[in-house]
Amino acid sequence: MATKNSTRRKLAIATWSAPREGNIYGKLTVDVTEALDYIAQVRERTGLKITITHLVGVAVARALAKAPGLNGTIKLGKYVQHETVDVAFLVALEGGNDLGKALVRDAAELGVADIAESLRAQAQRLRDGKDDDFEKSKGLLRALPTWLLRPLLWLTGWLSGSMGANIPALGVTAFPFGSCIITNVGVFGLDEGWAPPTPFARVPVYVLTGAVRERPSVVDGELTTRQQMTLCATIDHRFLDGAQGGVLARVVRDVLENPWQLDDSEQATEVVEQDDSDILGEAQPTAVSEEAPPPPVADPVPEAAVDPVPDPGRI
Repeated sequence: MATKNSTRRKLAIATWSAPREGNIYGKLTVDVTEALDYIAQVRERTGLKITITHLVGVAVARALAKAPGLNGTIKLGKYVQHETVDVAFLVALEGGNDLGKALVRDAAELGVADIAESLRAQAQRLRDGKDDDFEKSKGLLRALPTWLLRPLLWLTGWLSGSMGANIPALGVTAFPFGSCIITNVGVFGLDEGWAPPTPFARVPVYVLTGAVRERPSVVDGELTTRQQMTLCATIDHRFLDGAQGGVLARVVRDVLENPWQLDDSEQATEVVEQDDSDILGEAQPTAVSEEAPPPPVADPVPEAAVDPVPDPGRI
């Protein structure tokens, strides 16, 4: 029996057809033992509900700043670099039936507490129906038939994501997804997952964060257990070469495995208690390979069991 499409599913049907673009898929497993300790310390210091997702956002943004060939867009067949590093996080709405996005601008200049507070505020506006641009675009999506959405999505994606146009009447803003989309599949108990590129988003990098697991590891020649997390990335091959892939992997690993270096740039943030359980944000670039794409990640399901590890990646 046919059921009514959610806005998210309707958007997906109107967005994708058979794949034609070249993408690179890679993953990077990192030791996040120190990261979890750092997060606990920042939580205690600021009173904010800091999570591994926020720290991944910091790592990805700083990596993009050091690999400027990925921080831009293709405009009329030419690469144009963005002036700032802006990173988007996906936000689950209506109990997981729909998705929104929270865009953190100039993320490479922010600390983990700054990103946490920005996401908390944006997620709350989305949940309360107070994000004007999102409400305008959602109303249009719900009103139009799927067959008409496909060309409209392509057009608005090209205007906003490639040309940098603002269309206030439609809730369309310039470069609405920045240079990277981060989401978290660890909250569903998944260790890995790859995101299918979203044509209208026009971003070169998609990062998914898996669940944090305690795994065997060799440290200083001794076998022990450490908290580890796998980051999976889908990257547009038009933007990436091997050298930039190496930069991404090195910077991301360095920030996540040595997070205390961030203290010098971390700014004091007002103490705000937050409930950001609906934000899915996370993931990260990685060592790259041009293997055949893995199967696409299944549609999000309602709440799933989360790792017993402290704060497994859920914002």
